[in-house]
Amino acid sequence: MEALNVQESGRYVDATFGRGGHSGAILARLGPDGRLLSIDRDPEAVASARARFGADPRFDIVRGRFSMLSSILGDRGWAGRVDGVLLDLGVSSPQLDAAARGFSLRADGPLDMRMDPDAGESAADWLNRAAEDEIARVLRDYGEERYARRIARAICRVRAETPIATTRQLAELIARTVPTREPGQHPATRSFQALRIQVNGELDELRAVLPQALDALAPGGRLAVISFHSLEDRIVKRTLRAAARGDDYPPDLPVTADALHPRARLVGKARRASEAEVARNPRARSAVLRVAEVLHV
Repeated sequence: MEALNVQESGRYVDATFGRGGHSGAILARLGPDGRLLSIDRDPEAVASARARFGADPRFDIVRGRFSMLSSILGDRGWAGRVDGVLLDLGVSSPQLDAAARGFSLRADGPLDMRMDPDAGESAADWLNRAAEDEIARVLRDYGEERYARRIARAICRVRAETPIATTRQLAELIARTVPTREPGQHPATRSFQALRIQVNGELDELRAVLPQALDALAPGGRLAVISFHSLEDRIVKRTLRAAARGDDYPPDLPVTADALHPRARLVGKARRASEAEVARNPRARSAVLRVAEVLHV
């Protein structure tokens, strides 16, 4: 909330509603003239939003991917007039905790992993059709899994006899395949993360939404992004730094800083959860918050 610098009469977008923790905190700071638009692609999140805040005239919820931000705001006449955009990336706790959604390797359920269960193919469908090289690439690039090739080979060997359909089936397969484990971490953790990112196109969504979010902001408006994965954070960091640097001239040209026309300024350094917060909420341990403020349109 400090990062967004919420003003009572401001116009804000929570592009990742989840279960409304951030939306509720923003609404608590808005006056009667303030407005909040939330977005989520998960139908359960949208239903929760309508049940929780639907009677509040300051609030609206749209079901969709956050890469649709420009279109959604354009339909409302909000383009370039938003005071703050919040992105809380990755999977939400309710999605992780529901075995039927297939995100968690701790409880058995269908190997789905789709944030929108009505769109695209499930993790099981993808895993049972993808080539070994493609599976290995996804596990290596998105999960930073050093045994990616070995796991991909094992998946292809097993699926030739029995399709991989459940989270437990996959988790046990990986546990049998990986020779060493990181302390305190299930051997399938990295692979599950990689599959989730692949199935939901999360990095492509992030690359698409960041420039849209900057375009949506009025001068002085802020973009706050919470990431949980090094690949996400790298994309956010580079995008915000480029906006703060300005026009992309060759480094040897004698161009003054004023002539670069920086589009935004970075607000403070990257912030991480304190030890006290991690103790209260262990899932915050890898969270990184980065903030930028738009200087002009």
